[in-house]
Amino acid sequence: AMAAEEPRSLLALSAAAVSRSMAALEQDVWALPGHLLRGLLPLLSVFHLERAEAAARRAGLSTQPVWRQLWDDVMKTRPPNAKNITCWRKKFLETFFSNVLHGVLDVSSDWRLNDPHFSPLLHSSPHVSQLTLCNTLQGALELAAEHNQKVLENLASSLRILKFQHLLSSNQSVRHSLVLLLHRLIHHGSVSQVSMYSWPVPDTVLLVLILSMSAGFCRLGNAITYRSSPCGFCREEEKAQSQESPHERAEWGRCDEREGCDGKNQGRSPGALVEAGTETNGCRADAGLNSVLSGPTSPLQNPASEEASSKVPCDATGVQGGSSCCILDQLSCQRVLRKTRRRLKPAVGKKRRCLRQSRRPHADPEDLYDFVFTVAREDHSGLFDKNSTTEGENAESWTSLSPGSLCTSHVGCKKRGGSAGIFSLKAAQCFRSVSTLELFSIPLTGETWRTLSNLLSSWVSLENLVLCYNGLDANISCILSGLRALSRHSDCQLRVLRLSDVSSHLPCVELVCCILSAFPRLHTLSVSFDLKIQLEGKRPEGNPSCSEAEIPESCLEQLEIRFPREPLHTVFLLPVLKASKSLQQLSLESATLPGSQEFGLLLEALRECNPNLKKMGFYDVNLAQHQKEVLLLLQDPVLQEITFSFCRLFESSTAEFLSEIINAVKRNSSLTSLRLPGNRLGNDRLVALADIFSEDSSSSLCRLDVSSNCIKPDGLLEFTKKLEGHIQQRGGQIQFTHLCLFQNWLDQDAETAQEALRRLKAVCTVVSDSWDSSQAFADYISVM
Repeated sequence: AMAAEEPRSLLALSAAAVSRSMAALEQDVWALPGHLLRGLLPLLSVFHLERAEAAARRAGLSTQPVWRQLWDDVMKTRPPNAKNITCWRKKFLETFFSNVLHGVLDVSSDWRLNDPHFSPLLHSSPHVSQLTLCNTLQGALELAAEHNQKVLENLASSLRILKFQHLLSSNQSVRHSLVLLLHRLIHHGSVSQVSMYSWPVPDTVLLVLILSMSAGFCRLGNAITYRSSPCGFCREEEKAQSQESPHERAEWGRCDEREGCDGKNQGRSPGALVEAGTETNGCRADAGLNSVLSGPTSPLQNPASEEASSKVPCDATGVQGGSSCCILDQLSCQRVLRKTRRRLKPAVGKKRRCLRQSRRPHADPEDLYDFVFTVAREDHSGLFDKNSTTEGENAESWTSLSPGSLCTSHVGCKKRGGSAGIFSLKAAQCFRSVSTLELFSIPLTGETWRTLSNLLSSWVSLENLVLCYNGLDANISCILSGLRALSRHSDCQLRVLRLSDVSSHLPCVELVCCILSAFPRLHTLSVSFDLKIQLEGKRPEGNPSCSEAEIPESCLEQLEIRFPREPLHTVFLLPVLKASKSLQQLSLESATLPGSQEFGLLLEALRECNPNLKKMGFYDVNLAQHQKEVLLLLQDPVLQEITFSFCRLFESSTAEFLSEIINAVKRNSSLTSLRLPGNRLGNDRLVALADIFSEDSSSSLCRLDVSSNCIKPDGLLEFTKKLEGHIQQRGGQIQFTHLCLFQNWLDQDAETAQEALRRLKAVCTVVSDSWDSSQAFADYISVM
């Protein structure tokens, strides 16, 4: 009957009537002709609109305009980067899920959301690939609730990025829920990235819990439950293990009792032992790596070693072959697992078999956290193994030594035994881990840095590590130590490392040398610091000068260094360039360049040692006195992209220098992108740049960036006319495609600027903005 009516009669139906009719007529509605279905889609609730996707596709219709209108009506905000959103359905449902979870959206506010068949969290969860948990983690508490079990199952399949922002201290109930959530989403799910933002006073207990579970470590107890049953996935794996033959179980569960771990291999780290895949006197050293962060219950800890570890820097063992501090000795009385290296491999996206659990009954739920921390203070006293912790214990001793860690000293190590209440290494299980970890604006203590180092030493699935404003300072020793241990694993995946902070206790280029010496397999390395510090007496202990460390041949492809207005130490940078034969991109920012002779040697080294270098960038570097070197770069036959951003190129230059730049670009057929923002081009120099595209030019330049160059509308119009003339002379054959004009003085004559932009857009893509130059100048004057 509905199909027989005119389309306008469908639109005349009330939305409520359509919604009531859908349940009975759904199959008939999906069979409607396309022109009728098009009129019906805007009248559907979110529940039915979601179900109409397949029918719309069959009819050749797109539901994107309907979802876009839903966003405007329900969210009432303009999303950032709206032009880049390719699927409004996913954008709406993902944002809708987050808003409902955090209680900022009332589903009764719009009839399209208030459908009796529609469960907000359940039906939107399959579309959520990124989720942010905030404040007191009430979202985690809600998702871990039993009635949301199906929601959590959907998230385990769809969620890829998990973010924590503005966290506050949490109670024990919330932490238990968080453990359940992380265990399902990371260890048995698809989350590959964990990011934490803006946590000025971090809760150490919570922070270490998130870090350790992101790394794939967890001690399971009754907390990982649904209806008081162990985690279903772990239960299935345990069942599979119990079905193995007695011979298999005995073989990979047996510790060789004929020879004990007598400490003969103390000179090798756990990472090196696992890398070699060997047994050391019958005890597998990789068992130590599978229980990182067992706190005071660790067989590696005793009161003496805890006290000593807080006084000795993480990197006291030197560059290579660092001591593992009695790890093998301390494991001598433990019955550890004999497993192949492939079982230890924590690759993202692969189901990792849990370490075999102890056959004892499940531990009390409270000791779930014993493997992570010990903070013997008022609010946390209920979280401890009461046999191993006392009220007076130091609150920061929980990360000093842990299984798999790089020990800080031999002091206090004992050859046998341990503290009371120690649980077996089997209790700290190893699961799937994430591939990306990001920490932004979270100040870490020295102990937390050591914990991160310990985790890093065996985190072979980690591909991207980003640490921004975390109070790095002298704690760089811990990161270097963790990198050295990680590099001993042949299957480690770390390729991207980004470090940003207020200050460093090493010069930037020397720090780059240290990092590449510790981990030469990096593909991308970014180092950025704000302030220059006095280095006298500030060098971290146990870190000899990296000028003495030989850099092995590296896999580095991209190197970015932002200097805190310190000199570019060529003596350190040259070895880096020579060791990085695969370097493709080099970016230097805020550096004080050496004399012309040293700078020339640097460019010569780039040509000789880095034949694959395609992109070169200088940012906020004074090149006014380096005109010869600038021309050499523009003449390079290999470079494809060159950036001189706020480099004062024309501060004291002559017209001859500009002419040489234009001729160099005209003759360079490999250069495709030239970025010159903030170099005081002005109108005259901009007009001259149009000659790059003259008839006698062999340039392949596609992109030109002249942002922030004091360009006025009349100058832009003249440049446009000259460019049009060159294009006409070349018969329309020109490769120029993009022109960037941000923050120029185009508001001084709007009519002329519009004409210039209109004519330019017929030639290339123009990127500009509505910048208020007068206000910007007033702001500049106000802060002088």
